Amino acid sequence: MNDVLKVLIVDDEAMARARLRDLLGDIADEYPTRVVGMVANGAEALRMIEQEPVDLVLADIRMPVMDGVEFARKLAERPCPPGVIFTTAYDEYAVTAFDVEAVDYLVKPVRAGRLAAALARFRRSRTPETGGEGAGGEGRTHFSVTERGRILLVPVDEVRYLKAEMKYVTAFTSERDYVLDESLVQLEEEFGERFLRIHRNCLVARSAIVGVEREGEADGEPHWAVLLAGVAERLPISRRQWPTVKATLKL
Repeated sequence: MNDVLKVLIVDDEAMARARLRDLLGDIADEYPTRVVGMVANGAEALRMIEQEPVDLVLADIRMPVMDGVEFARKLAERPCPPGVIFTTAYDEYAVTAFDVEAVDYLVKPVRAGRLAAALARFRRSRTPETGGEGAGGEGRTHFSVTERGRILLVPVDEVRYLKAEMKYVTAFTSERDYVLDESLVQLEEEFGERFLRIHRNCLVARSAIVGVEREGEADGEPHWAVLLAGVAERLPISRRQWPTVKATLKL
Protein backbone atom coordinates (compact mmCIF):
# COMPACT_ATOMS: atom_id res chain seq x y z
CA MET A 1 0.00 0.00 0.00
CA ASN A 2 1.32 3.45 -0.89
CA ASP A 3 2.02 6.03 1.80
CA VAL A 4 -0.82 8.19 0.45
CA LEU A 5 -4.16 6.46 0.99
CA LYS A 6 -6.74 6.73 -1.78
CA VAL A 7 -10.04 7.48 -0.05
CA LEU A 8 -13.65 7.47 -1.24
CA ILE A 9 -16.24 9.38 0.81
CA VAL A 10 -19.83 8.08 0.74
CA ASP A 11 -22.61 10.11 2.38
CA ASP A 12 -25.99 11.33 1.18
CA GLU A 13 -25.42 14.78 2.75
CA ALA A 14 -23.14 17.14 0.83
CA MET A 15 -22.09 19.00 4.00
CA ALA A 16 -21.10 15.75 5.69
CA ARG A 17 -18.97 14.78 2.67
CA ALA A 18 -17.28 18.17 2.70
CA ARG A 19 -16.58 17.96 6.43
CA LEU A 20 -14.87 14.58 6.09
CA ARG A 21 -12.81 15.87 3.18
CA ASP A 22 -11.74 18.88 5.28
CA LEU A 23 -10.89 16.70 8.29
CA LEU A 24 -8.70 14.51 6.09
CA GLY A 25 -6.95 17.66 4.93
CA ASP A 26 -6.44 18.79 8.53
CA ILE A 27 -4.56 15.61 9.45
CA ALA A 28 -2.82 15.12 6.08
CA ASP A 29 0.65 15.94 7.42
CA GLU A 30 0.50 12.90 9.66
CA TYR A 31 -1.86 10.74 7.59
CA PRO A 32 -1.57 11.68 3.90
CA THR A 33 -4.65 10.86 1.84
CA ARG A 34 -6.07 11.63 -1.59
CA VAL A 35 -9.84 11.86 -1.90
CA VAL A 36 -10.61 10.22 -5.24
CA GLY A 37 -14.35 10.84 -5.09
CA MET A 38 -17.39 11.81 -3.03
CA VAL A 39 -20.72 10.10 -3.75
CA ALA A 40 -24.19 9.93 -2.18
CA ASN A 41 -24.87 6.20 -1.72
CA GLY A 42 -23.45 2.69 -1.84
CA ALA A 43 -24.55 1.97 -5.40
CA GLU A 44 -22.68 5.01 -6.71
CA ALA A 45 -19.67 4.03 -4.62
CA LEU A 46 -19.52 0.53 -6.13
CA ARG A 47 -19.64 1.98 -9.64
CA MET A 48 -16.85 4.42 -8.84
CA ILE A 49 -14.65 1.71 -7.32
CA GLU A 50 -14.99 -0.25 -10.58
CA GLN A 51 -13.35 2.69 -12.36
CA GLU A 52 -10.94 3.84 -9.64
CA PRO A 53 -9.69 1.33 -7.04
CA VAL A 54 -9.31 2.83 -3.56
CA ASP A 55 -7.61 1.86 -0.30
CA LEU A 56 -10.28 3.04 2.10
CA VAL A 57 -13.94 4.11 2.12
CA LEU A 58 -15.52 6.47 4.66
CA ALA A 59 -19.19 5.51 4.48
CA ASP A 60 -22.38 6.68 6.16
CA ILE A 61 -24.84 3.93 7.14
CA ARG A 62 -28.31 5.40 6.54
CA MET A 63 -28.41 6.29 2.84
CA PRO A 64 -31.00 5.92 0.05
CA VAL A 65 -30.69 3.38 -2.80
CA MET A 66 -28.04 1.32 -1.00
CA ASP A 67 -27.12 1.84 2.65
CA GLY A 68 -23.65 1.52 4.11
CA VAL A 69 -24.04 -1.98 5.55
CA GLU A 70 -25.29 -3.47 2.26
CA PHE A 71 -22.49 -1.62 0.47
CA ALA A 72 -19.88 -3.10 2.84
CA ARG A 73 -21.25 -6.62 2.33
CA LYS A 74 -21.08 -6.29 -1.46
CA LEU A 75 -17.61 -4.81 -1.18
CA ALA A 76 -16.43 -7.77 0.91
CA GLU A 77 -17.30 -10.13 -1.97
CA ARG A 78 -14.56 -8.58 -4.10
CA PRO A 79 -10.95 -9.79 -4.11
CA CYS A 80 -8.77 -7.52 -1.95
CA PRO A 81 -11.58 -5.12 -0.99
CA PRO A 82 -10.76 -1.69 0.43
CA GLY A 83 -11.23 -1.03 4.13
CA VAL A 84 -14.43 0.59 5.37
CA ILE A 85 -14.75 3.11 8.19
CA PHE A 86 -18.37 3.91 9.04
CA THR A 87 -19.24 7.53 9.85
CA THR A 88 -22.78 7.88 11.13
CA ALA A 89 -25.02 9.91 13.42
CA TYR A 90 -26.47 6.72 14.90
CA ASP A 91 -24.68 4.51 17.41
CA GLU A 92 -27.08 1.55 17.29
CA TYR A 93 -25.39 0.02 14.23
CA ALA A 94 -22.03 -0.61 15.88
CA VAL A 95 -22.47 -4.39 16.26
CA THR A 96 -23.69 -4.71 12.66
CA ALA A 97 -20.74 -2.64 11.46
CA PHE A 98 -18.21 -4.97 13.00
CA ASP A 99 -20.13 -7.99 11.71
CA VAL A 100 -19.14 -6.78 8.24
CA GLU A 101 -15.55 -6.29 9.47
CA ALA A 102 -15.48 -2.51 9.38
CA VAL A 103 -12.16 -0.99 10.36
CA ASP A 104 -13.84 1.45 12.73
CA TYR A 105 -17.16 3.10 13.59
CA LEU A 106 -17.17 6.87 14.07
CA VAL A 107 -20.21 8.69 15.43
CA LYS A 108 -20.89 12.16 14.02
CA PRO A 109 -19.78 14.82 14.52
CA VAL A 110 -16.50 13.12 13.64
CA ARG A 111 -13.46 14.67 15.35
CA ALA A 112 -10.02 14.97 13.78
CA GLY A 113 -8.35 12.98 16.55
CA ARG A 114 -10.84 10.15 16.30
CA LEU A 115 -10.48 10.04 12.51
CA ALA A 116 -6.69 9.99 12.85
CA ALA A 117 -6.95 7.03 15.24
CA ALA A 118 -9.15 5.18 12.73
CA LEU A 119 -6.64 5.81 9.92
CA ALA A 120 -3.83 4.57 12.16
CA ARG A 121 -5.80 1.40 12.89
CA PHE A 122 -6.40 0.87 9.18
CA ARG A 123 -2.69 1.29 8.37
CA ARG A 124 -1.75 -1.21 11.06
CA SER A 125 -4.29 -3.70 9.70
CA ARG A 126 -2.68 -3.48 6.24
CA THR A 127 0.96 -3.52 7.44
CA PRO A 128 2.60 -6.96 7.79
CA GLU A 129 3.90 -7.71 11.27
CA THR A 130 7.68 -7.31 11.30
CA GLY A 131 8.47 -8.02 14.91
CA GLY A 132 8.58 -4.71 16.71
CA GLU A 133 6.99 -1.38 17.37
CA GLY A 134 7.58 1.11 14.61
CA ALA A 135 9.15 -1.47 12.30
CA GLY A 136 6.73 -0.59 9.55
CA GLY A 137 7.04 3.13 10.24
CA GLU A 138 3.26 3.42 10.46
CA GLY A 139 2.75 4.17 14.17
CA ARG A 140 1.38 7.53 15.22
CA THR A 141 3.94 10.00 16.48
CA HIS A 142 1.41 12.71 17.44
CA PHE A 143 -2.06 13.02 18.92
CA SER A 144 -4.41 15.33 17.00
CA VAL A 145 -6.22 17.67 19.39
CA THR A 146 -9.10 19.96 18.38
CA GLU A 147 -8.98 23.10 20.49
CA ARG A 148 -10.76 26.43 19.97
CA GLY A 149 -10.98 26.12 16.20
CA ARG A 150 -7.43 24.80 15.82
CA ILE A 151 -5.96 21.34 15.41
CA LEU A 152 -2.85 20.85 17.53
CA LEU A 153 -0.37 18.02 17.03
CA VAL A 154 0.91 16.82 20.41
CA PRO A 155 4.00 14.56 20.24
CA VAL A 156 3.28 11.19 21.85
CA ASP A 157 6.78 11.24 23.36
CA GLU A 158 5.88 14.36 25.37
CA VAL A 159 2.83 12.78 27.03
CA ARG A 160 3.57 11.64 30.59
CA TYR A 161 0.23 10.00 31.30
CA LEU A 162 -3.30 9.49 29.93
CA LYS A 163 -6.27 9.65 32.25
CA ALA A 164 -9.92 8.82 31.54
CA GLU A 165 -12.37 11.27 33.10
CA MET A 166 -16.07 11.02 32.30
CA LYS A 167 -16.28 10.25 28.55
CA TYR A 168 -12.98 11.91 27.62
CA VAL A 169 -9.31 11.08 27.95
CA THR A 170 -6.88 13.77 29.01
CA ALA A 171 -3.25 13.64 27.89
CA PHE A 172 -0.87 15.25 30.39
CA THR A 173 2.55 16.58 29.43
CA SER A 174 5.01 18.27 31.79
CA GLU A 175 3.68 21.65 30.65
CA ARG A 176 -0.11 21.29 30.18
CA ASP A 177 -2.95 18.89 29.41
CA TYR A 178 -5.00 18.17 26.27
CA VAL A 179 -8.42 16.56 25.82
CA LEU A 180 -8.45 13.65 23.36
CA ASP A 181 -11.54 12.33 21.61
CA GLU A 182 -10.40 8.72 21.99
CA SER A 183 -11.00 5.91 24.48
CA LEU A 184 -8.40 4.67 26.95
CA VAL A 185 -8.92 1.11 25.71
CA GLN A 186 -8.12 2.17 22.14
CA LEU A 187 -5.03 4.06 23.25
CA GLU A 188 -3.77 1.11 25.28
CA GLU A 189 -4.29 -1.16 22.28
CA GLU A 190 -2.38 1.19 20.02
CA PHE A 191 0.38 2.31 22.40
CA GLY A 192 0.76 -0.68 24.72
CA GLU A 193 4.53 -0.71 24.18
CA ARG A 194 4.82 2.94 25.27
CA PHE A 195 2.25 3.21 28.06
CA LEU A 196 1.64 1.03 31.10
CA ARG A 197 -1.77 0.69 32.76
CA ILE A 198 -1.58 1.48 36.49
CA HIS A 199 -5.30 1.93 37.13
CA ARG A 200 -8.54 1.28 35.27
CA ASN A 201 -8.56 4.98 34.33
CA CYS A 202 -4.86 5.70 33.85
CA LEU A 203 -1.95 4.82 31.55
CA VAL A 204 1.56 6.18 32.23
CA ALA A 205 4.48 6.59 29.85
CA ARG A 206 6.96 3.81 30.57
CA SER A 207 9.89 6.08 29.69
CA ALA A 208 8.76 8.68 32.27
CA ILE A 209 8.61 6.32 35.28
CA VAL A 210 11.29 7.15 37.85
CA GLY A 211 10.01 5.06 40.75
CA VAL A 212 7.11 4.13 43.03
CA GLU A 213 6.16 5.34 46.50
CA ARG A 214 4.02 3.98 49.33
CA GLU A 215 1.18 6.33 50.27
CA GLY A 216 -1.97 6.45 52.40
CA GLU A 217 -0.58 4.86 55.57
CA ALA A 218 -1.96 7.70 57.73
CA ASP A 219 -5.57 7.42 56.56
CA GLY A 220 -5.68 3.64 56.63
CA GLU A 221 -5.79 3.15 52.84
CA PRO A 222 -2.20 2.30 51.92
CA HIS A 223 -1.36 1.94 48.26
CA TRP A 224 1.52 2.36 45.87
CA ALA A 225 1.81 5.40 43.63
CA VAL A 226 3.98 5.90 40.55
CA LEU A 227 6.48 8.76 40.26
CA LEU A 228 6.88 10.34 36.83
CA ALA A 229 9.57 12.69 35.58
CA GLY A 230 8.23 16.21 35.19
CA VAL A 231 4.99 15.43 37.07
CA ALA A 232 4.44 16.60 40.65
CA GLU A 233 1.32 14.47 41.18
CA ARG A 234 1.72 10.94 42.53
CA LEU A 235 -0.57 8.65 40.52
CA PRO A 236 -2.15 5.78 42.50
CA ILE A 237 -1.59 2.21 41.36
CA SER A 238 -4.63 0.01 41.86
CA ARG A 239 -4.34 -3.28 43.75
CA ARG A 240 -5.38 -5.09 40.60
CA GLN A 241 -2.62 -3.52 38.51
CA TRP A 242 0.13 -3.59 41.15
CA PRO A 243 1.40 -7.13 40.30
CA THR A 244 1.72 -6.16 36.62
CA VAL A 245 3.43 -2.87 37.43
CA LYS A 246 5.77 -4.59 39.88
CA ALA A 247 6.70 -7.27 37.35
CA THR A 248 7.14 -4.74 34.54
CA LEU A 249 9.45 -2.55 36.63
CA LYS A 250 11.20 -5.63 38.04
CA LEU A 251 10.73 -4.43 41.63
